Amino acid sequence: MITEERQTIPKPPLVAADSARAREQGSGSPALSVRNLSVFFGKVQVLKRISLDAAAQAVTAIIGPSGCGKSTFLRSLNRMHELVPSARVEGEIRLFGEDILSPEVEPVSLRRRVGMVFQKSNPFPTMSIADNVTVGLRLNGVRQRSVLAQRLEHSLLMAALWDEVKDRLDAPATSLSGGQQQRLCIARALAVQPEVLLMDEPASALDPLATRKIEDLIRELKKKYTILIVTHNMQQAARTSDYTAFFYLGELVEYGATARIFTNPAQKQTEDYVTGRFG
Repeated sequence: MITEERQTIPKPPLVAADSARAREQGSGSPALSVRNLSVFFGKVQVLKRISLDAAAQAVTAIIGPSGCGKSTFLRSLNRMHELVPSARVEGEIRLFGEDILSPEVEPVSLRRRVGMVFQKSNPFPTMSIADNVTVGLRLNGVRQRSVLAQRLEHSLLMAALWDEVKDRLDAPATSLSGGQQQRLCIARALAVQPEVLLMDEPASALDPLATRKIEDLIRELKKKYTILIVTHNMQQAARTSDYTAFFYLGELVEYGATARIFTNPAQKQTEDYVTGRFG
């Protein structure tokens, strides 16, 4: 009999935060610690020596104008940049103290621990609602029906979608509305029990009502998960995040508590951006 077993990367003890930014967060050890991260695509440098700590069980918003490296930064946190043959990374990224850029770390296993939700919802069109949620579990060798059913319900509940779909789990995922499809993708990411959830503009293509549901969901999920969200919506960053990082031309201009970034930023460039003077 196959029993449920989540494949994980062995984790060393947590390490103490080692930067002024982490101390500002006041959260003890960070979930993600990034040091001098530079990302290149061929000869083009997209990110330039980024250093920040992302607090555990909190929401960190990544803001900045288009083309400033926000999505590249997010994708580097679970090594999705490696899907581009010309990509190259320098620096250090630690997940609860472990160097995830080490060649000993298997990218597929890492992506189970650091899940991703994309800007455009991407349910598998030939699969049912239920199969979309449990596909990651099946790929990881989980076959017990009771485990799959339990994780299906739990993930849909966490994604605030269970009550809307519990009577039509066998229906095609594409029968859902756009907002429901995005929450389905969140449920799919949660089903494999990640430690960190990355969201790349998860509500940019949704109407205001669906956007509000996604934002409410983010605030609820941070009770259990570390969340990093890329957004162009300043109001959304202010509403949903605990910390905000402002990127510009591949550099980290400023990072700190969201309330301070939006009301009393240290850099004039940050103030100009969050008040709409440019971007």
